Amino acid sequence: RRNAERKSENEQLRSDVARLSSENEQLSGRGNNEVLPVVIVPPTVDLSRIDTSIFTQISSFVGTARELLNLALTCKSFGWRQTTSNLNWSLVEEVARQQVCSLATDEEMEPLPRYASGTATWLSILHRFEHPLVFDVLVGAGIEHRNGDESRVYGTTNGYGLSTAVISSYIMTTGSHFAKFEITGTPFIGVARPMPRLFSGNDDFCYFDRDHFDTFLAARTNEWGDGNVHACQCFCGCGSTICTDFEGQGYFGFHLMRDWEGMESCRTGDTIGMLLNLHEGTLTFYKNNRRLGVMKDGLSGSYCWYVRVKELDAVAIK
Repeated sequence: RRNAERKSENEQLRSDVARLSSENEQLSGRGNNEVLPVVIVPPTVDLSRIDTSIFTQISSFVGTARELLNLALTCKSFGWRQTTSNLNWSLVEEVARQQVCSLATDEEMEPLPRYASGTATWLSILHRFEHPLVFDVLVGAGIEHRNGDESRVYGTTNGYGLSTAVISSYIMTTGSHFAKFEITGTPFIGVARPMPRLFSGNDDFCYFDRDHFDTFLAARTNEWGDGNVHACQCFCGCGSTICTDFEGQGYFGFHLMRDWEGMESCRTGDTIGMLLNLHEGTLTFYKNNRRLGVMKDGLSGSYCWYVRVKELDAVAIK
């Protein structure tokens, strides 16, 4: 009986195969049996023929400024300005611009560098937006962060005199740069030459100490340029400006200016703004969103923001 069942199944399968073969022959007879043409793919693709808005939308998913930079380096269509485009910058620059304008609030936009062809690109502005300013280097025993917040520093009772906080991760070499500082007490706020890893911990440190000038000058790099304004700060207590070229002017090694136009004192709760314009070589002072005046000119080369605090002082970078 089992053999009979298997024999019946085999006959049914043969019948199905024969039926399907017949159907295939009929379908083949109805179709076009011409040989399909061979398509040769060119070695390059003309991306200029594709709407740039499509690329812009796709590229917006890439993410960070670093990833967009990598995209720009892949081909000219992404990284170079296209002559057929209405944009004044590359496709990647347009994506970076859209990212900044869509993500940053008006308050967050204020301290960002302004776009300037050849100096401040939209990629660099996006990178700055992605990495807020923080006091990443603390020098001296009397200064600290609290609750892990590196955007604020506090003067403590552990130190004698002043301690320093430097924003060493953000080096300014060209263009315009604006920062806001919310103060408690009467700290010093200014710019100085970047000198990575030169001082740390509880070192007795001051940019205006003549005993350190030789060490500072030994750390000089080509990025400093030919300028001789190596450090410049404002004392919030009276508004006076102190500058040095690390050469030892006067007894204390700095030049004190007590009469720059617009000079005012500041107090707890005030918000200090500083605009470093390296095109014009000026450092402009603002108090509570009001422009007071240019506190120093003649600046060129590379700088970073820094503050100095004593006991009961505090500064928050905005």
